[in-house]
Amino acid sequence: MPRRRGIIDHFLNTLAEGAGETVSSSHVPLPPLAGLEPAHLDWQRDDTGESAPRSTRFDDVYFSRHDGRAETEHVFLHGNALPQRLAAWRERRPFTIGETGFGTGLNMLCAWACFDAHAPAQARLHLVSTERYPLSRNDLARALATWPDLARRAERLISQWPEPVAGVHRLWLDERVTLDLHFGDAAERLALLEGRVDAWFLDGFAPAKNPEMWHPELFAAMVARSRPGATFATFTCAGVVKRGLAAAGFAWRKVPGFGRKREMLCGEIAEPPADTRRQRTPWFSPPAPHPPRHVAVIGAGIAGASTAAALARRGVAVTLIDRFDRAELGTTHLQGALYVKLAVETNLQSRTYLAGLLHSRRWLAQLDPEQSLWRPSGVLQLALDEKEHQRQTRFLANHSLPQSVVRGLDAETAGRVAGIRLEAPALDYPDAAWVRPLELCVRLAQTPGVSFCRGEVTALHGNEAGWTLTLADGECLEAEQVVVAAAHEAAGFSQLAALPLQPVRGQVSQLAMPADAPALGRVVCAGGYVPPAAEGVLNFGATFAPGDTDLAEREADHAANLAELERGLPHFVAALRKAGADLTPTRLTARTGVRAASPDKSPYCGPVPDAEAWRRDYAVLTKDATRVPDVAGGHHPGLWISAAHGSRGMASAPLCAELLASRLCDEPLPLEWPLVDHLHPGRRIIRDLVQGK
Repeated sequence: MPRRRGIIDHFLNTLAEGAGETVSSSHVPLPPLAGLEPAHLDWQRDDTGESAPRSTRFDDVYFSRHDGRAETEHVFLHGNALPQRLAAWRERRPFTIGETGFGTGLNMLCAWACFDAHAPAQARLHLVSTERYPLSRNDLARALATWPDLARRAERLISQWPEPVAGVHRLWLDERVTLDLHFGDAAERLALLEGRVDAWFLDGFAPAKNPEMWHPELFAAMVARSRPGATFATFTCAGVVKRGLAAAGFAWRKVPGFGRKREMLCGEIAEPPADTRRQRTPWFSPPAPHPPRHVAVIGAGIAGASTAAALARRGVAVTLIDRFDRAELGTTHLQGALYVKLAVETNLQSRTYLAGLLHSRRWLAQLDPEQSLWRPSGVLQLALDEKEHQRQTRFLANHSLPQSVVRGLDAETAGRVAGIRLEAPALDYPDAAWVRPLELCVRLAQTPGVSFCRGEVTALHGNEAGWTLTLADGECLEAEQVVVAAAHEAAGFSQLAALPLQPVRGQVSQLAMPADAPALGRVVCAGGYVPPAAEGVLNFGATFAPGDTDLAEREADHAANLAELERGLPHFVAALRKAGADLTPTRLTARTGVRAASPDKSPYCGPVPDAEAWRRDYAVLTKDATRVPDVAGGHHPGLWISAAHGSRGMASAPLCAELLASRLCDEPLPLEWPLVDHLHPGRRIIRDLVQGK
């Protein structure tokens, strides 16, 4: 299948400029950021007189309204012996079900109901499902309305239903159940899955109607993502399916089918093959999972607080350590923007940030449905000069994302949605937002299972039980594993000294708004950003000073922020002056902070490499980058990092938190494995070796 193989190869770029993530023989560019073609349905009456969703593309029904649920339970639940297996589940990791063809979600909702009915209270369930043609939200709701007893579960699914964008979309169905929707071709998505499955629902339209799905690549990808003893069940006994399963390594057997279907297939695989995806990049081989009971997280900003909350939701006891208690800071009126700036030509960084934007938007809606900590205001990126206008034009020409994610607007339309006259066209992200970052961190730190410790960690020492953390006052804390989320200060620990982290000072200016001041309807970004005013305060900025860690307020920075505000929004500034706003730099207040950035502007998220071992084991790359040693990358056991989120931390930190928590707890990851490798903190070590540095 050259088409399928080619798309996967696109993900395996060589050490491209600003990336340094993977090595492969493929030098073609990544496929564009894309929306998916939705499912096209009509509603066909079945033998009871009720209507059932039917795919016009495949000329087949998704299920029978009369017995669709009973068929799901017979084929997939009992075919995989789920009631018995879930009742006996005692692992600390979740039981994982994989599915080819999400469709209406009926199979996944039934699996969730089965889990609730049979699994012990401490068990967790992780669902992974692929879908090439996702239903619209309305069609999904109509299809699932057939079963009133599933209504509560269906509503959780429908309320989080993602935009039809290729990639991984994580949904939190309840405290114990997570669903990862992998939108795209089933074989391609499973080949990019980082995670392993206990039971497979091999679903999809019948092989005769949908031969594109039932290919050897699909069965090979299933086997490669299976745990030892993984089972499968499918409604079909087609020869192409039996041959494909057997060739991939599954043992299969015929069992009684459902209703008028005489037979179906079940089976299992005793020992799946080893994962060979990182043969070209052995340094990115993940460490063996050891789900912890207690983790220390250093740093209570958005990276650390979201990581602490993600671990605590999984039942891990977390000690969150920071020398500042953000709950004592009071009301700061500070607002941050949830936004991204995507590249014209697709790269791994853009893919990661787009995934992070969509993830954070769902995450915020679930965390704070009352919107006390954020507002879904949307974000405009202005094109203030011809160069940026041309860049945005090329971006729109290169990518086919849904307009609900990003769209191009002329100056007049952009001004209409912003609520103020604009002189420049813009990219509009309608579903982006602004956030109260300090208050959000306080909320996350109050997650049950998180204990806050005020102090400064000065040293980390590994031991047989895990790690000893030495505080500035001489006190020591013990933890099984440690996540360092201390921004640029992370480099102060000896184990992380090899990771380049640059401090970047920023100052946001704050203006008390007069009563008659104009109101913005969008966050507006150009050289800086300005959200709609909140509680009578307008935030705008921020300055960007690499290498600077001084937090003192500066009048010159206020002047720079005012100049940037007027450059982007001259009519807004004029209206502020007319309303009586005092725009004198000395009359403004400030919030200053120091962000951290990596040289390639992507975060560090993953296990901390043993830099000395990497330089020794991979020294040959300095002479010949094609000679890849067959040595897995060494890491400091149980030491992790989430840092270098820069000015886009709201789009990257929550997703990185889920990535780390999933890795620590031995779950499927919320990103494709090439993107996981792109974030690996050891990427700069390999890049420097290849470049002879």
